[in-house]
Amino acid sequence: MALLEIKNLSIQFGGLRAVDDFNLTVEKGDLYGLIGPNGAGKTTVFNLLTGEYKPTEGVIKLEDKDITGMSTIDINRAGVARTFQNIRLFKDQSVLDNVKIGLHNQFRYSPVAAVLRLPSYFAVEKQMNEKALELLAVFDLDTEADTLASNLPYGKQRKLEIARAMATNPKLLLLDEPAAGMNPNETEELMEDIRFIREKFGMTILLIEHDMRLVSGICEKLTVLNFGRILTQGPTRDVLSNPEVIKAYLGDD
Repeated sequence: MALLEIKNLSIQFGGLRAVDDFNLTVEKGDLYGLIGPNGAGKTTVFNLLTGEYKPTEGVIKLEDKDITGMSTIDINRAGVARTFQNIRLFKDQSVLDNVKIGLHNQFRYSPVAAVLRLPSYFAVEKQMNEKALELLAVFDLDTEADTLASNLPYGKQRKLEIARAMATNPKLLLLDEPAAGMNPNETEELMEDIRFIREKFGMTILLIEHDMRLVSGICEKLTVLNFGRILTQGPTRDVLSNPEVIKAYLGDD
């Protein structure tokens, strides 16, 4: 049974069919890339997967459970988490608190315990702090737990967003251009981080990316979108040597 199965997914905005008959199968443990030119429909696919858009047609299944058209909260609870092309952090809160926000679907205490500061409240807070610091350590951010998110360098803000997404304990992690705006050294670090979380946490990862060095360096399978339709898909080496991909995406005359 595939972890993620998408069949005949389409969405239309007025007269524009932004995604048309999209099909994808992602197996548990895959590190899968979704690539294509700007405007090809990649982020629209992510928005459909996470419930921000409702599809015109098609079915999305996570571990054979139909999640098509569910709310973003319910899809996250089902096991899908994501980052965004434009970073979305709680910038006026600390690095630690940003990750703890992602943990609230796993750790709970009663409002009474919180207001009265009962022992049960402090016990849960201690567990959340420990788990958040464990996730931050993966990205070497644990020493900056008390720093405001807005004061982190750009590359570390990207990593913090991934750590927060992972805090929801997803089965499928969607990364929307995680290397956008990073310098080559930061991109290299990110590649190592992505490999590590796949191996350590058994994470299944689907990512959108324009940095072809990252794509070819970590993705084992690729799907190429162009004008909302699949151009080709398969093992990374085969896809990147496809003349249609070179012409349509890599811009080779």
